[in-house]
Amino acid sequence: MSALGPPHVLTIADLRERARRRMPRVVFDYVDGGAEGEITLRENCSVFDEVTFRPRGAIELPELDLSTRIAGERVAVPYVLAPVGSTRLFYPHGEELAARVASDLGTAYTLSTLSGTRLEEVRAAAPGTLWYQLYLVGGRDVASAAILRAKAAGYQALVVTIDTPVSGYRQRDLRDGIKELLSRNPFRMFPHVWQFLARPAWLARFLADGGLMSFPNVVLPSGPMPYADVGVALEQSVVTWADLRWIRELWDGPLIIKGVLTAEDARRAADEGAAAIVVSNHGGRQLDGVSATLRVLPEISAAVGERLDVLFDGGIRRGGDIVKALCLGARAVLVGRAYIYGLGAGGGPGVARALEILHADLVRTMRLLGCGKVGELDPSYLGLPSGWPQRR
Repeated sequence: MSALGPPHVLTIADLRERARRRMPRVVFDYVDGGAEGEITLRENCSVFDEVTFRPRGAIELPELDLSTRIAGERVAVPYVLAPVGSTRLFYPHGEELAARVASDLGTAYTLSTLSGTRLEEVRAAAPGTLWYQLYLVGGRDVASAAILRAKAAGYQALVVTIDTPVSGYRQRDLRDGIKELLSRNPFRMFPHVWQFLARPAWLARFLADGGLMSFPNVVLPSGPMPYADVGVALEQSVVTWADLRWIRELWDGPLIIKGVLTAEDARRAADEGAAAIVVSNHGGRQLDGVSATLRVLPEISAAVGERLDVLFDGGIRRGGDIVKALCLGARAVLVGRAYIYGLGAGGGPGVARALEILHADLVRTMRLLGCGKVGELDPSYLGLPSGWPQRR
């Protein structure tokens, strides 16, 4: 009996707890935490509790169709793996492991600019659908080189994140001593190294994988960008709508804009020729106090109609969460923390278990709702609280 299967691990929350016990606090808090008071982080999850289901009874569903089409690409399930920076910290070769699981499932994996693995190595590990998420870290020339590498490697879509003009104020990271640990000054680091010594198995894997990684997809004149405080790098690489024009000159495939929270930005993305947008508040890691993404999804999906595909990000922990987002206008959702908890808990098998949990939840919810195709989900399957915007 697998330690990651029933009865030991039944939910994403179970994987989160295992990841918490296996990773150093500073590493776990990096992925688990949010900005400032973490109000938006909590709201992203709790908002799903406000929405109820309206099932149809006495319906036989011998087969389900969970597939959907995103930016012209057919995927087997309506969820893809979101970009997560520094994934290699959570488990050795984490990007390759997660991409391979996604490929085996028939869905997309999104590689972050700030990953610890070369984008070509991730492509070699996963023959399926890959997206490359772009920050302009290092400037236009450095970003241009990464775009051309992704194009040559066969990545199918480019995801441009627009909600990081500066890094959010992530207080857990500061309390855990992340600045001191990255200073490479032994005297500043010393009070915080106990976090690593308390997790010897993680530390052994980390050192065997080469220790503190660099960012091999951000190639500066001096070589790959060393691991450092990415907040400073983000402040020097703000993306604007005007940048989409030169990006378009280099990238002729589907362009996905991530970080949309208003109907105005959604319409602007459509005007700029985006194939899809991601309704996202960066997992509550940027501007604290913005709306939970599920709450603004109906407004945004109504604003753009069929002009582009609407994707959703934020707070997905169960298959029922996926269904609620699809009912409110999303074509698919991005899963971030849920699969990272699995990765931290047990590497590739942990990622597989996370997606297995979501898949079983999704199938069960669809059958209990009486809906056989994810493309047929709509607001009539939900009960929305008073005051919520309605998707027309």
